[in-house]
Amino acid sequence: MPNIHRHRRSIPALAALAAAAVAAPVLLAATPASAHPREGRLAQELVEEVTARGAYRHLAKFQQIADANGGNRAAGTPGHAASAAYVHDTLKKAGYDVSYQDFDIYEAHTKTEKTTVLGDQPRELATAAFTFTKSTPAGGLAAPLALARVDETPGCTADDYASGTFTGKIALVKRGACTFVEKQRAAAAAGAVGVIVYNNHSGTTPVRGGFSSPAEGIIPSAGITLADGEALAAAAAKGEVKVRLDLDQEHVKKTTRNVIAETRGGRADRVVTVGSHLDSVPEGPGINDNGSGSAGLLEVALKLADEGANKKNKGPANKVRFAWWSAEELGLLGSEHYVAQLSEKQKKDIALYLNFDMIASPNPAQFVYDGDDSDKTGAGAGPAGSAQIEALINGFLDKKGKPHEGSDFDGRSDYGPFIENGIPAGGTFTGAEGIKTAEQAKRYGGTAGAAYDPNYHGAGDNLKNIDLKAFDTNLDVIAHAVGTYAESLRTLGK
Repeated sequence: MPNIHRHRRSIPALAALAAAAVAAPVLLAATPASAHPREGRLAQELVEEVTARGAYRHLAKFQQIADANGGNRAAGTPGHAASAAYVHDTLKKAGYDVSYQDFDIYEAHTKTEKTTVLGDQPRELATAAFTFTKSTPAGGLAAPLALARVDETPGCTADDYASGTFTGKIALVKRGACTFVEKQRAAAAAGAVGVIVYNNHSGTTPVRGGFSSPAEGIIPSAGITLADGEALAAAAAKGEVKVRLDLDQEHVKKTTRNVIAETRGGRADRVVTVGSHLDSVPEGPGINDNGSGSAGLLEVALKLADEGANKKNKGPANKVRFAWWSAEELGLLGSEHYVAQLSEKQKKDIALYLNFDMIASPNPAQFVYDGDDSDKTGAGAGPAGSAQIEALINGFLDKKGKPHEGSDFDGRSDYGPFIENGIPAGGTFTGAEGIKTAEQAKRYGGTAGAAYDPNYHGAGDNLKNIDLKAFDTNLDVIAHAVGTYAESLRTLGK
């Protein structure tokens, strides 16, 4: 899951991209529904057969690959290429129609990332250059700070920047409520020549934000800690504070690939699509984020193959398509590329999309995407059918006696491009850098006041960073949802 709050693109804008794109391969013919008389059988058998122990072997393989390739599996690296080959070859042997989908990405190499508070006694602040930021001039960018308004949507809209106050200055903005892209654009529109975003929760780590591509980096942008941000804001409220922002970042073009595997049988106009991102961040092996979702999908796919999914006369009623996305950590680039390549008909043929990203966090909560917007927070309900997906998952967890709660479609994972195109979506995750509340600790166990994943986007996201009970629960969710929708879309009203 990327540390980038994504904004939703408009459906017409993405449709225009799709119309100009190359169409995906022609799908296979349908399997008669009459060949699948006993609805619910497949879901039950998959839940019984899929285990955390079975899926753990894939996590171990991802760890082995990372260890052999500089400690990570980031998009565009040998570690990711080896991970993709492992998934591809494993599924090919299981009888799936498997393909790679190559696309170009940019990789950011940061050479300098400094923020210096100028004055009689200059001091440096812990700083993280935003991914794909615009670099400062040689020697840095020195300018006074200007404070964006701090409210429920800090620095997100034009009225957060007092007219005439930000011209030629560096905007100091609090994190939260909108994307880093939106904060940067609003600051630049107000005349700011740079932007510094400070964190909205405590800790010694500066905000590590970023953009999807170099084209989105229009002014130098970086993150600092909450403590440093609040100290700067307090000082700037009393008088002028001048800082020097020094960012030097190189952007290198690379190629990476998605892995797409689908059953040989099943109705090609009722495709059940299930996805997880396979790439890690450069800082670590990404075993929870998102080796967990990737391993879960792979194990379910293999058990589905054991159930005859790749025999046209015995397979599921509906075609099942599994996807392992690349470059999610750079801003959902793999899933966005995939959806943009689809024709309008191919989009309509996708009955639903299920997303599983971080399903074994070591201090977990059990989140289910809020398809019906019953929580009344954030972005609102998903496309028609999303409520039914949420209900199916919640109902299954209820029967298992597993507590759960809703989570907003905030655009931080690969469901984004699907819901932007009117495709119903759902799924689960167990938490990232957010902090577990006392109520959640009582409900799920674990430690209140600590992150759901304290090793999020770090070197410590390894095999020791997995909660096997949460992993097992979410594997069952995947197995049940895949088995249910492979046999019937009745609950979606189709």
